[in-house]
Amino acid sequence: MASNAWFEGDLLSNGIRIHYRRTGSGDKPALILLHGFSDNGLCWLPVAQALEADYDVIMPDARGHGRSEAPLGPYGSRAMAADVKGLADALDLERPILMGHSMGGITAYTAAALYPDRFRCILLEDPALRTPEQERALHEAEQERRAREGAEEWGAQLRRMRELPHEEIVAIGRRQSPNWPEIELGPWATSKQEISLNLLKARFERDEPWVVAFGRITCPVLLIVPEVALGGMTTPEAVEQVSALWQVGEVVNIAGAGHNVRREQFGPFMETVRSFLGRYGR
Repeated sequence: MASNAWFEGDLLSNGIRIHYRRTGSGDKPALILLHGFSDNGLCWLPVAQALEADYDVIMPDARGHGRSEAPLGPYGSRAMAADVKGLADALDLERPILMGHSMGGITAYTAAALYPDRFRCILLEDPALRTPEQERALHEAEQERRAREGAEEWGAQLRRMRELPHEEIVAIGRRQSPNWPEIELGPWATSKQEISLNLLKARFERDEPWVVAFGRITCPVLLIVPEVALGGMTTPEAVEQVSALWQVGEVVNIAGAGHNVRREQFGPFMETVRSFLGRYGR
């Protein structure tokens, strides 16, 4: 688990209390890891352990997640980006690196677009980039599936899961994702117990189209793309569009992984991350 030398604390950012964990004390390049929807900061545990020798790794719990404050709202990408910028300011971090998964990836690219001189570079693990047509088709298909199968939305499942014993949630994770390493399951289960009902009522939303945000990003970008057939949420059509928008950026496709790339292909994921950080993260 986490090193005994890691620090855990709270700070005020953008008007709310943010909980975070930190591996260093400021003598290395700062790297902020932004988790996905319904996870928490400690869900980055294996990545933080792999990078703590070279980076000062900071793992915040996003608003409404983990041990951070859960206001009634807002829960959009701009608010969460402002939380990240406030965290960096409160910790006096000099041009930190941002790495985000899914919702955290959306937060990362939104922060880079809103505060173009504040962050050194950003790394995005499947930030769910789709064309507007694909978004509409996906939404319609999901609505039809719920009507046909009587399926519950993800929020309703999370409401029930948060009341279960920890080991029962771990068992659910093990069944749903049998190829995840065991070290991932404990933090994942804890995050489901900690999620706020305020967040589940409001959900997370993008506050502007991603094509608009990427047009304002000036720092280097790494986009890590999994296989759509395995659950990846970033499509080839969106990759083609975003590649024409950024000033400095690269795409790496990782085979054998779905939406949770690092949990399913940790070796190739870390190799990709280290290569990019070696060029832009120092």
